[in-house]
Amino acid sequence: MFNFEKLEVYTKALFFSKEVYKETIDWPSRYQFNLCDQLRRASLSISLNIAEGSAKSKADFRRFITIARGSCFECVPLIEMSYELKLLSVNKKDEWYNSLVSLAQMLSKLKSSLSN
Repeated sequence: MFNFEKLEVYTKALFFSKEVYKETIDWPSRYQFNLCDQLRRASLSISLNIAEGSAKSKADFRRFITIARGSCFECVPLIEMSYELKLLSVNKKDEWYNSLVSLAQMLSKLKSSLSN
């Protein structure tokens, strides 16, 4: 097992991207190569940056955590747009938004812990 796999934020990020992939699988084809693809890539980028950054120095890991946190933020307007286009229910939109808030907070704490 790699060290990053022991991080709760990593497992939660991976779960979030899996949920995004499952939910978007049946979206209309006109959204598959723009909104859907961008949301999938942004959600997956969270766990990918945690994993990749963990193999670097502490300073570099902090930078990768910052990028992962930015991917959380990137998902917010994508989720809002998906909701506005009636691709997501209000419950799913709220669930994902709350997941992103939690992930961003966890990433901030992880980044802070790397400063010590």
